[in-house]
Order: sequence, then structure tokens, then C-alpha cells
Amino acid sequence: MSEKKIPEVDIVVDEQAGVIKEVKPQQKLRSKKGHERRVNGTIYTVLTVMSIVWLVPFVFLVLQSFRSYKLEKGGMVDYLLPKQFSLDNYAFLFEGSDFFAWLGRAVLVGLVCAAACCLLVHLAGKWLDGRDDGGKAARPAALGIALCAGYAVLVAMTAALHGFSLAGSLLKAVILLAVFVLVGFIIARVYLKQDSKLLRSIPGYVVEDRHEGLKKLCAMAAEFWVMALIAQYVLAPMTTSQYLRWYGNTLTIALFTSVIQTVIVLSVSYSLSRLRFKGRKLIMNTVLVLGLFPGFLTMITLYFLLKQMGLTQAGAVPGLILIYCASSGMGYYISKGFFDTIPKSLDESARIDGATRFQVFLKIIMPLAKPIVIYTILMAFMAPWGDYVFASYVAFGHQDGYNVAVGLYNWVNTNDYQNYFTRFCAGGVLVAVPITALFLALQKYYVEGVTGGAVKG
Repeated sequence: MSEKKIPEVDIVVDEQAGVIKEVKPQQKLRSKKGHERRVNGTIYTVLTVMSIVWLVPFVFLVLQSFRSYKLEKGGMVDYLLPKQFSLDNYAFLFEGSDFFAWLGRAVLVGLVCAAACCLLVHLAGKWLDGRDDGGKAARPAALGIALCAGYAVLVAMTAALHGFSLAGSLLKAVILLAVFVLVGFIIARVYLKQDSKLLRSIPGYVVEDRHEGLKKLCAMAAEFWVMALIAQYVLAPMTTSQYLRWYGNTLTIALFTSVIQTVIVLSVSYSLSRLRFKGRKLIMNTVLVLGLFPGFLTMITLYFLLKQMGLTQAGAVPGLILIYCASSGMGYYISKGFFDTIPKSLDESARIDGATRFQVFLKIIMPLAKPIVIYTILMAFMAPWGDYVFASYVAFGHQDGYNVAVGLYNWVNTNDYQNYFTRFCAGGVLVAVPITALFLALQKYYVEGVTGGAVKG
């Protein structure tokens, strides 16, 4: 005789009716953790697929750049992997230039110059600290002499290794000396200056750790090394290929734009965030309305204005820098939002201690605003790096004034575009290297800057 299974029931007491009911049990609720795992798994799968789709064109670009234009002619092929990997396309980009030989000598000279400048500045700082008055009066002269000595080492080694005639470059050398001493003086003052009382008053500010001196010394050496490389390029420029000239134009425009635009944007953002003055709301509303109109509407007017000043075609590089920086103050929104999150009590405390507005901005706000500063620099660098419309319009057929985007487009916009396709891919890979490196190195600060500035203020 088979046993009958007794159905499971739940007993419910209905106190209002005074009866006891038997009801079927409800279905078990799904596990919350299981539900979260399924949702997260779906999201990760979708994001992974999107990432793969996004990376496929770049992978194709990299692979095609290794397909030799001499051995495997033609841009449109029915296979992805090159039949024979080759660096012919990259060699073509540097063809006719002494880039690698010049770079080797420049790196060596730059390292020696940076070491000499750091040593001389460090010795000057020790001598100044040993004086009774702390060396306040003698500081400019001592640092100036140290930097001039470091610059003399740079010029002597550049003349010896690069083989340039100092007599023919005397004006360049004098101008570079003035810039070198000015910028170097600022770098040296930052390195030698003691921690400010205003900085120590910031909550969470670390006055100095065990490796702070070494970090400052390495940072100063790196900055002097970059200055030495730039000085050598002006004193003894390398023989450049067509692609390197375009690349140099793009890099020059992007670097100048990032510095100038960052200073303007941060100054405007701080003023609108911290100061209250007549017409402040009107300015913000006006900028908001003007920002609704695309900049392309002013292209014809800008071109004729730049042409009157000689900043088109041969002067396209300074002309483009002027265009990118002219209205940069209108992009203050994210930076202002970030400044609004910094407590105003810090400003008030510093003002009570006797700090000026500029000191508050430089010594209180800037150390706390590192993410938004890096975000602003990245955005300012990226805009001119990949710009095509304004660059092609201002250069207008003058090849020496092209940036990389315009130059590479002209390669594939010819009757021989099939033959130039792989060389175009190699040029595109080199263009992507600086942006990719910057994002990988500064990704943390970039995210903090975007999220920190995305507040209503």
C-alpha cells in the first residue's frame, strides 16, 4: 500500500473571524544575493562586449600598421593578420630625419644638464640657509647664478655633441637663457621653499614624510631635463620628416593650449565660485547661452581675422593656439562645481591670517584641487590633439602648418590612397600613444575631477 504524501500547508489564524485557516504556502522569494549576481553578471557581460566592439577598430589599425607597403600592396585586403610583420610603415614616417640620433644625444645632454642644475641649486639653497637672514636678499642672485652655470653646461655640451655654431644662434641662446632662468627660478623656489603655515592649516595635509626631499629632488630633475630637451630643440633642431613636422606642430599646439587654457579656466572658475560681485549671474547666464551655439559658426570670421594678423597657413600654429585659448574661460562649469565643494571656511581662515586672494587660491585651493587641475589639463590637451576642422581651415593647403590629423587625411585623400593606407595606420598608432599614456597614468584623477565637479553650485 503506497503512502500518500501529505501536502504542506501553512496555518493562519484569522482573529477577526475567529477561525483557523489552512492555506497553501507561497513560493519562496528569490535570494537577494543571487539576484545581485545575475544583474551584475549581465552588466559585466554587456560592458565586456561593448569594450571588445570599441577595441576592434584599434586592434585592426595596429595590425595593419605592421603590414609592409612594399611587400603587401593595397589598402583593402581580405585578411586581418599581416602575412609578414614589418616596420616599413614606421620607418617611412621617420624617413629623411635624424630623429633617433638626435634624441640619443639630447637625452644625454639633458640628463647632465639636469644633474648640474639640481646640484647647483641644492648647494645654493644650503648656502642661503646658513646665512643669518635666511638668504632672503641674496636668494634671487644666488639662484640666478646657479641656473646660468647650469645653462652654460647645457650650451657647451649641445655645441659639442650637436655641432651647432653658437655665433649663428646667439640670439636664440640669449632668449633661451632668459626663459631658462625665469622658469628655473620658479622651479627652484618651489623646491627650496619651506612648508607654508597656510598649507599646514589644511585638514589632512601631510607636512612632510620621510621621502619628501627625494620626491622633490626627482621632480625638479625631471623638470630641468624637459627644459633642457626643449632648449636643445631650439638651439640645434633635428632634421625632420614630413610626418614629424606635423607631429611637432600638433604637440606644440596641444602643450601651449593645455597650459594657457588651464590657467584661464581655473582662474575664471575660482572667481565665479568664491567671489560675489555685480553682474556675476549675468556673466554666467550669458556664457551659458553663448555656449549653446557651435564654434563652427565663427569659422569664416576667425579666418579673416587671423589672416589680417598673419596667423594662417605659415602661421597656422600660433593661430590655432589663439583660437583654442580665446574662449576657454567659457568652459568653467565643471571646475566651478569642484571649487564649490571645498569649504569656504578654509578661505576665511586664511584671510584672517593675512593671506591675499591670490595666496588663498595658490596655497589653499590648488593643493586640494589636484583632480580638477589634471582633468582640465587633459581636456585642454585632447581638444587640439585630434582636431581636424579648424586645423585644416587655418592651414589651408600649407603643408608645413598641418597638424597630424590634417596631414594623415591628405595621405589617404589622394589617387594613391590604397598605397598610403598602411602608412596612415602607422601614423594613427603613434598619434594614439600620448593620449593613451596620459589616460592610463592619470585615470584616477580624471574620474575624481569629473565626479567632484558634477555638482550643482
